[in-house]
Amino acid sequence: MARKKREFQSSELVRAFAKIHGFEDKLLAFEVKDFLHEYLSDDLFSEIESVNLKDKILEIRVKSPLLRNDFRMRKSFFLQKFQEKFGESAFTDLQVF
Repeated sequence: MARKKREFQSSELVRAFAKIHGFEDKLLAFEVKDFLHEYLSDDLFSEIESVNLKDKILEIRVKSPLLRNDFRMRKSFFLQKFQEKFGESAFTDLQVF
């Protein structure tokens, strides 16, 4: 099954609109969620409830206690992956709930 990329990812117009209206963090959170969809299997990704970005702290809500614990144990690994993909200045911390 081919995954369709969201069109807004490469759109400079949408990025400019997001900056003007102050929802750049939400746009980046969508990109992180897309990255997780590509990185994780469909079964694991279905356990991700939400991805948010507040004050450069990435918050991931996970339904499954086992997957939540795995994310917490590998927190530095995932934070490094996200920083490599989206820039070191985009995130200062990762919290998993």
